[in-house]
Amino acid sequence: MSYKIHPLSDVKSFNIGDNTNIWQFCVIFPEARIGNNCNICANVLIENDVVIGDNVTIKSGVQIWDGVQIGDNVFIGPNVTFTNDLVPRSKVYPQSFEQTCIKKGASIGANSTIVAGHTIGEYAFIGAGSVVTQDIPAHTVWYGNPARQKGYITKEGILLDMNFKDKQGITHKIEQL
Repeated sequence: MSYKIHPLSDVKSFNIGDNTNIWQFCVIFPEARIGNNCNICANVLIENDVVIGDNVTIKSGVQIWDGVQIGDNVFIGPNVTFTNDLVPRSKVYPQSFEQTCIKKGASIGANSTIVAGHTIGEYAFIGAGSVVTQDIPAHTVWYGNPARQKGYITKEGILLDMNFKDKQGITHKIEQL
């Protein structure tokens, strides 16, 4: 295995893929699984029951709690907040944590909050500062508080309006829809 861990991080997991970089001040629990070619930026915390796919970018200030699964080629912007307990109380723990799934190719903008128990579909795009309170279908664009659908997005990242048109007025077809 060839991965890089900054000496100022506390990484207990040995389940880290090749060519993954973990920067300073990260805390990674022993059972966390991180794929190949990932970039885990500074000040990230990853708990035990977390699975991260290949080619994932997690920007600074993100905490990924038990129950979160992140697919391949996902982008998690700075200070994105995940939750895993719908009724949190101090020193009271649920029998199991809610499961949250971020599918392949999805992007989550900076400072977004992902409420526990939801799925963000393949290649979906969540705008910065959004609060996700429901499942997000594949290839859709959502933003706001609470997040609402504002359009569609292609696998290549071309933003489309609700009529599948790009900024030039060209209509695109998205195969999964």
